[in-house]
Amino acid sequence: MRSDGHLKVTEDGSHTLFSERFGEHYHSTHGAIQESRHVFISSGLAEVDLSSPSILEIGFGTGLNALLSLIYGQENDLPIRYTTIEMYPMSTALVELINYTETLGYADEYRLLHNSEWEEWINITSYFHLKKLEGDLVTTRLTDAYDLIYFDAFSPEAQPELWKESIFGKIANVCNPGAVLTTYSAKGAVRRSLQATGFEVERIPGPPGKREMIRARKL
Repeated sequence: MRSDGHLKVTEDGSHTLFSERFGEHYHSTHGAIQESRHVFISSGLAEVDLSSPSILEIGFGTGLNALLSLIYGQENDLPIRYTTIEMYPMSTALVELINYTETLGYADEYRLLHNSEWEEWINITSYFHLKKLEGDLVTTRLTDAYDLIYFDAFSPEAQPELWKESIFGKIANVCNPGAVLTTYSAKGAVRRSLQATGFEVERIPGPPGKREMIRARKL
């Protein structure tokens, strides 16, 4: 099933997508690129001291987190294995309209992120190996082990089934010791669910427009 909605230009000039299905934007309207960089790259990937991290992303969406991670890997000689789960992939027409590569470059790689086959490992670059899983996190079977989790589902109000303690327990079971989880949310219920499933949780400064966010580490 393809994503619905329409594009919106955020305050840093980059696009986000508004989902009619969930009634929310995919990113902060204060700036899509700056939010993703802050929440998932600066607060996540840059904090993982490994020679070849394995990343699990909950919510591929527009592919922005994957593109920024690819760029980080290229610029830092860091091979990355990147698994992402998405129930509602973007249409090819939307992919061609979105403007991330006008700022970031890597236009061919961005298209390949979206157009590559599902359910198998694809070498997007020599530093970035991608597997896309089309489905629902609740029912998708996770078989690999991960060093970093990008938890980027829609809000607990829009997708409450993805923010339950049972889901964080499922993720904890496939985390390597010391694995980091980052999310834009700072809700107390999210913090308590993470703590109950074996994570040490801290609230850290959020991106522009958001005072705090959560970063957690698997004990």
